[in-house]
Amino acid sequence: MLSSILSGVLLTLAFNNGKLWIFPWFAFVPLFLTLDNKSLRQTFLFFLITGIVFWAGTVYWLVNVTVIGTVLLILYLALYFAIFGLLIRPYLPAGRQGTRHWRIYILLLTPAVWILLEYTRSRLLSGFPWALLGYSQYLNLPVIQSADITGIWGVSFLIMLVNVLIVEIVWSFKRRLWGRLKIIIISVVLLFSLILPYGYIRLASVNTVRTTQSPVRVAVIQGNIPQALKWEVSARDFVMDRYFHLTTAALKDTPDLIIWPEASLPVVLEEEPLYYARLVGWAKTIGRPMIFGAVTSRDGLYYNSALLLSQEGALQGRYDKLHLVPFGEYIPCRDTFSFLETIAPIGDISRGEKYTLFNVRSQDLENSAPVLSRPYQFGALICFEDIFPELARGFTKRGADFLVNITNDAWFGRTSEAYQHLAASVFRAVENRVHLVRAANTGISGFIDPAGRAVFLVDGEGKAVFTSGYKTGNIFIRRQFSFYRRYGDLLIPICLLFLLYSAVFKRNQPERMR
Repeated sequence: MLSSILSGVLLTLAFNNGKLWIFPWFAFVPLFLTLDNKSLRQTFLFFLITGIVFWAGTVYWLVNVTVIGTVLLILYLALYFAIFGLLIRPYLPAGRQGTRHWRIYILLLTPAVWILLEYTRSRLLSGFPWALLGYSQYLNLPVIQSADITGIWGVSFLIMLVNVLIVEIVWSFKRRLWGRLKIIIISVVLLFSLILPYGYIRLASVNTVRTTQSPVRVAVIQGNIPQALKWEVSARDFVMDRYFHLTTAALKDTPDLIIWPEASLPVVLEEEPLYYARLVGWAKTIGRPMIFGAVTSRDGLYYNSALLLSQEGALQGRYDKLHLVPFGEYIPCRDTFSFLETIAPIGDISRGEKYTLFNVRSQDLENSAPVLSRPYQFGALICFEDIFPELARGFTKRGADFLVNITNDAWFGRTSEAYQHLAASVFRAVENRVHLVRAANTGISGFIDPAGRAVFLVDGEGKAVFTSGYKTGNIFIRRQFSFYRRYGDLLIPICLLFLLYSAVFKRNQPERMR
């Protein structure tokens, strides 16, 4: 049981702020080594304990919203660990009871099972692709470059494969299986001789991509509005003045586009026309297009929306959030789960119907002449939509030149949540090879380049979260298409077919490794 706890702690530490990214590469080893002579019931229990430790240490910040809901979510997510343990038990050396007979291909079965379970978790019950194993590497730039081929799933696969190889090395060394040990070590060397050079080559190539067009200058505004004040009637003027003040300060950088966070307008847009009129009037005076978040209402339904105002103050586009937060913005199967209204702050938000691209033409502010040969386009991911790879890819496939994430993470306090959320944005930039701009109410706001570097972060008083400020950065419109952007999650069906092939054709064909 101590090994289970150790594995859970090692994984948790890696998701604190990303700096301990080395831990996941061996975090599962203590857990895997406990499989020796363990029954299915014991295996289920040990893996479940690891899952509980990991998820409790990773999503603890949800207690700021709901305690009971957090406990239920932790138990649900821990079940994936338990199911994983049962499925991979026959394939690890401890689970094989020390047999000298094994198949080389079984090394791939464990990581294949892992990412299939991650993918299932990302889709089932509306999906929760938070803290995917690969996200722990968002600061490990050379390794994550392969995400432009495989998506986040490939990085998760690689980490799990290394854990399996380490277990095989330990097992072979203990039993003095020198031939087997030699081949495994060679496999590790070959694996990283492919991954790391590719990463450095891609990093270099991303740096050298140039465009003949002038960059788009974008200013992100981080209001740092306390959650307790966001919807207080008495605080509306304070909220508006805070954003006006910060935006006015950002104008000295002559931005082409200004971005405010999710729900930065402190009213329902259609229900408080005076506040919207005030915003429009102010937007006309600054003469810059700006995108902001607001709750909107149409036909008796409410939407979490991103809206674009032109430099003339006209409403130029609206995107309604496509992927809502279950039990946060709506109740799935309301008739069945209505009791959850008592344990979670469930809103009454409706789902949007389509992807919307915002079009803005960059201007020469002195001559009022277009700079770009065509308007640039971008897609807005609201709140946690950036944790869903298919959503970001949906925007870029439709022609988005870059992505924007507007969010409000004030709910979760001064916790590791903001860094875990940032990690997801990093992968969306790498997968699609586009810039991603984040405007978060309490942070982390800034710019992520197509190589996954988080640059130009808003940092007031030396901190990136729970501070107000702004930051302006340049975005170069690129015409570079990644493999993942074109073809998507091909690794998932490949792993599924591999598992089916192994189960059907290889089950009774053991081979002795020489």
